Amino acid sequence: MVSSTEDVVQSLLTSFDQGQRNETPYRHWFLDDCLPTDILDDVVDLPFAAPDLGGVSGKRELHNATRTYFDVENRAKYPSVEKFSEAFQDKRVIETVEQHFGTGLNGTYLRIEYAQDIDGFWLEPHSDLGVKNFTMLLYLSKNEAHQDLGTDIYDGKKKHFGRSPFEPGGALVFVPADNTFHGFDARKIDGVRKSIIINYVTDEWRAREQLAFPNQPISA
Repeated sequence: MVSSTEDVVQSLLTSFDQGQRNETPYRHWFLDDCLPTDILDDVVDLPFAAPDLGGVSGKRELHNATRTYFDVENRAKYPSVEKFSEAFQDKRVIETVEQHFGTGLNGTYLRIEYAQDIDGFWLEPHSDLGVKNFTMLLYLSKNEAHQDLGTDIYDGKKKHFGRSPFEPGGALVFVPADNTFHGFDARKIDGVRKSIIINYVTDEWRAREQLAFPNQPISA
C-alpha cells in the first residue's frame, strides 16, 4: 500500500505528540517515526547528487549553488516530495506545531532542504535566530555507521552539551532563539549523511525559489 499525504500528516502528528521534550541547554525535542516507511524509503532514494565540498565547510551557505530543496519543480517531479511538502503545509500540522512547540507561523513560508553531507563536512555552532520561526532536522540515513552523526547541541557559550540521536525517521526540533546553538562537529562520515531541514521562514526570506509553496503563505 502506497502512503498518502494523509498518512504523512498522521505520522507527523503522532511523532509530535510522543516526542521527548528536553529543557537544557535550551528547549528542544527528539522525535521518532516521523514518516511512513515507504515515504522514508522513497525520500532516502531520491536521485539527487551529493555536492562536492571542495575542501570548504563550516556553513551551509558556502555551497548555496549546489543545495537541493523540495521546491516547486521537485514537488512536481517526485510524488514523495509532494506528499512530504503537502503534509507540512496541512492546517492540522501547522496548528499542532504552533501549539505543541510554542511558535507563531501565520504568514510564514515552508522551506525544505534535502541535505547530503560527505566526509569533511562540519558546521560551526549557530542558532537559526532571524527569519526562521521553526526548525526541524529530520534524519534519513539507514547506514549503521551513521548512528553517531546526529546534530551537536551547544550551551549559551557554544560549549558542546550533547548530540541528538541519529535514527532514520527521527528528528530534532526547536524554536530558534538567541541560545539555540547547534551544529556538526567534524568527524568521519562514511558515505552520505542524509537529512531534511524543515523551516517555516518569514516573508523576509529572499530566496523565494527555495520555498515549497512560494505563493502560499501559512494561514494559521
